[in-house]
Amino acid sequence: MKAVITVIGRDTVGVVAKVSAVCAELNINIEDVTQSIMQNMFCMIMLVNLSACTVEPGAVREHFAALGEQMGMQVTFTRQEVFDAMHKV
Repeated sequence: MKAVITVIGRDTVGVVAKVSAVCAELNINIEDVTQSIMQNMFCMIMLVNLSACTVEPGAVREHFAALGEQMGMQVTFTRQEVFDAMHKV
């Protein structure tokens, strides 16, 4: 299963490292990533593969929500099929 992780918030040191650390902890493989900084706002989108993940998707979502709170940023985890369904016209 694949998923999309988005991160939005004030730019600060270590954002990519912290999100990547959670992925490594849960055995989530990062397949693609794009990031940019727009007027001091950090924006990142990751496509990840959960086929070897050690926990259920609901628990993964909770891990990233907690990380977002800790960093003062919005961190969202969405399964790819949900993401695709939300963005169909």
